[in-house]
Amino acid sequence: MSTLKIKNLHVKVGEKEILKGINLEVTTGEIHAIMGPNGNGKSTLLSAIMGHPKYTVTSGSILLDDQDVLEMSVDERARAGLFLGMQYPQEIPGVTNSDFLKAAMNARREEPISLFKFIRTLDKNIEELDMDENLAHRYLNEGFSGGEKKRNEILQMKLLQPKFALLDEIDSGLDVDALRVVSEAINSMRSDDFGCVMVSHYERLFELVKPTHVHVLVQGQIVMSGGYELVEKIDREGYEWIKELGIELEQEEDKRIILGTCGKKEQLKHE
Repeated sequence: MSTLKIKNLHVKVGEKEILKGINLEVTTGEIHAIMGPNGNGKSTLLSAIMGHPKYTVTSGSILLDDQDVLEMSVDERARAGLFLGMQYPQEIPGVTNSDFLKAAMNARREEPISLFKFIRTLDKNIEELDMDENLAHRYLNEGFSGGEKKRNEILQMKLLQPKFALLDEIDSGLDVDALRVVSEAINSMRSDDFGCVMVSHYERLFELVKPTHVHVLVQGQIVMSGGYELVEKIDREGYEWIKELGIELEQEEDKRIILGTCGKKEQLKHE
C-alpha cells in the first residue's frame, strides 16, 4: 500500500497564486474525483504534483510514501510511480509511439523488457482499448484524433502500471463508445497497488468509474469532500450552492473546454 500526501500546497503561475493551501491524502486502492468550476486550480494541482515547470510551488509539501516529491525531477517522479494523463497531449514528430512506450517502460525497470514481451503486451492492450494497431508505428500523437490521444494516454498508463495516476479530463473529446472503453480500462487497473485522482466536470465518467472520494475545488482550495452524492448534487445543481458556504464563484471561461464538453453532455443526455 502506498500513500500520496499533499499538505498546505500553495502554487502560483507567474505572479498569480492559483492553489491556496490544498490538503489531500490518497492511498492506493482509492479513486479520488476532483470537481469544480473552470479556472479554479484542478489542472494546476495535477500538473504541480507531476512537476510541470510552469507551476511554482511556494509552500507546502507533497510526499509519496514519505519521499519528498518536490525534491524530485519530473522523470524521477515518473519512476517513483506517478503518472499524468494530460488534458491536451502533445504531438512529438520523429518519435514513434511504440519507441516512446518502450523507452518509458524501460525507465521504470531494472532490466530492459524483451522485444517479444513488449510487442505481446502492447498488442494486448491496444486490442483491449479498441485502438488502431497502426497507431503504434506512427509518430507520438501526430495526426491523432482527440479520442485517439486520450486512449493513447490510457495505453501509457496501463503499460507503465503507476502507483498513482493523475487523469486530467481524460473524458473530454471522447464519444460515448470511447468513454466506455476508457472507463473499463481505468476500472481494470483498480487494485490495492493503484490509486487514481481524476479531474472531470461530468457525472457520466464518475458513473462508469465510481470514485471512493469526491472533492470540490474552488478558488484554489478544497471547500468540501464527501462521497458520490457530491457528484450527483453538482450534476443536478451546478456550483451555485457553494455560495451558501460564503464562497463567491470566479469562473474562468475556456471555450475549448466549454464547447466540447457541453456538446458531449447534450449527446449523453440522449443516450
